Formats: sequence, C-alpha cells, structure tokens
Amino acid sequence: MSMSKLPQITISFWIMKICATTLGETAGDLLSMTLNVGYAISSIILLGFFALTLLIQLFSKKYHPFIYWAVILATSTAGTTMSDFMDRTMGLGYMVGSLILVTLLVATLFIWKMTEKSLSVTDIKSLRGEVFYWTAILFSNTLGTALGDFLADSSGLGFSGGAILIGSLLLLVVLAYYFTKLSHVVLFWLAFVLTRPFGATFGDLLTKPIEKGGLNLGTVGSSLVLLVILLALIIASISRMRSTEKSKAA
Repeated sequence: MSMSKLPQITISFWIMKICATTLGETAGDLLSMTLNVGYAISSIILLGFFALTLLIQLFSKKYHPFIYWAVILATSTAGTTMSDFMDRTMGLGYMVGSLILVTLLVATLFIWKMTEKSLSVTDIKSLRGEVFYWTAILFSNTLGTALGDFLADSSGLGFSGGAILIGSLLLLVVLAYYFTKLSHVVLFWLAFVLTRPFGATFGDLLTKPIEKGGLNLGTVGSSLVLLVILLALIIASISRMRSTEKSKAA
C-alpha cells in the first residue's frame, strides 16, 4: 500500500475529522433514537455500512477523499450506536464501557506495534497495517462517544463544559506538537481519540434541548448542516489536490 491512500495530516484534516465525528454523533442518534430503530439494530446496520466502505477503501489503489471520509463517518456513526448499546442497553454504564474500549484500543495499538513495528500513519505499507489503522479508528471513535457522554451526563460538566475540557486537552496536544519533542505518532493518536469526544459533546450541544444545555437544533437539522459542511470541505480538498498535481506537472 502506498501513502497516496491516506490524506496529509494538516489543519484541514483535523477540521474535517471533528466535523465528521460530530456528524457521526448526530446521525447515529438520528437512526437509533429519532427514527426509533434502537441501538442494537442501528449498530448492526452501521457496522455493515462500515464494512462496505472499508472494503472499498482497502481495495482502492490511491487516496480518494470521498471514500476515506465515508469510512471515517462510518466509524463515527457505528461508534455512536455501539457505545450507546454497551452503556445503555447492556447497562454497563459510561465508565465501564469506556474502560472496556480503552482496553480494546490499547490492545489494538500494541498488537499493531508488535506486528508492523510502527504505529505511523504516514508510512503504512501493508494491507494488515491498514486494517490495524481502521480498527484503531473504530475503537477510538466508539471510545470517544462513551467519554463524551460521560463528561456531558455523569461528570457534572454538562455539554458545554465537556466540550471546553476536551478542547483544552486538544490545545495541550497542539502545543506539545509544536513546542516539545514528544512523538508525533503518539500525539496523533491522542488527538484522534480526543477529537471524538469533542465531536460527541459538540453534537450533544447542537441537538439537545435548551433546558438541558443544548441548542435544540435536533438530530435531523444538525446532521444536514454538518453533512453539507463536510461535503464542502471534501470538495475543497479535492480542488487543492488537483491544483497541486497540476503545479507539479507544469
């Protein structure tokens, strides 16, 4: 596998990641709660969507923004319903669910490191490495939902307080990236995990009633707005890619 299958890690990447994970939160809630499909059935449906988009991504020969971000969105929506199923339907609670997901994520990264000798997201050269990459993303996005819900519902911080806390932690990661010698790979995965609960709390802020600290935009309206924004960002990234390719060819 060549690195052309993955996007460059830029500010634009992180904006799109937060947008996609927020959309995943609202779209997952739209299917499971607003449409009353339920957490278990929603998880099965969305895991099927994840499997389909992942297969397309794995067998593609180069980086396709729409395919890549479709997989990211699939992990976000599936992660939302999977977390809710564990926390609410199975009755594990946010804390236990988060601990289980942390364990799964750490185990995935450990096995990935042992087998591929690297956790780099800029030098993945095998199909097995890419499978580890997407497995870690699925677990990190599911973990993020549980953490975000814990901060919003059980910690006493509320939706806005949870978003501020996660935003502050993300700022520390950014500062560490620019002003310390900490591993950029480690910082990437910290940021990737943290952007999910930020998206989760931000999604709750958009959709929940005003009396519960939200903006009361609803899952349908919020999902549509976020989808339009994400599509616009993807189209803009494609335009930049084509401009770069033309300048290199000139």
